[in-house]
Amino acid sequence: DILVDGKLCDCDIVVDCKVGDPIPLEVKLTNWSKHSVGPFALTMTPYQDYQNGVHNYELQDAITFVGSNTFYIDSVKPTKDSVYFGALLFLYTGDFYLNIKFHEDNCSRELPLSWFCLPSVHIRAMEPVV
Repeated sequence: DILVDGKLCDCDIVVDCKVGDPIPLEVKLTNWSKHSVGPFALTMTPYQDYQNGVHNYELQDAITFVGSNTFYIDSVKPTKDSVYFGALLFLYTGDFYLNIKFHEDNCSRELPLSWFCLPSVHIRAMEPVV
């Protein structure tokens, strides 16, 4: 599960947030396999989709992560959850997406296939209402 500002996200939901406010980000992974998985890393990459096949990943002046955009995970035990917390700070208005990718450190261990199907998160950063 992916939560942005406490709201569960999937491909059909747009999360609205305010420019200048840190937005809590939570990723909850559940290992339904019979084996522990890990170590691996989970990286979140923001981008803008121009709806013409072009994605802009050069957003260092528009979005910053409070902490890191990569979570390093030792292991997730069978049938257990592992939750990771971070925060985003939007500096400009616009529609943004988060692409979530896994990087496995050990090729002999397989991550659950469902983890590779995480939705892109759509976030709309708006001016604060005064």
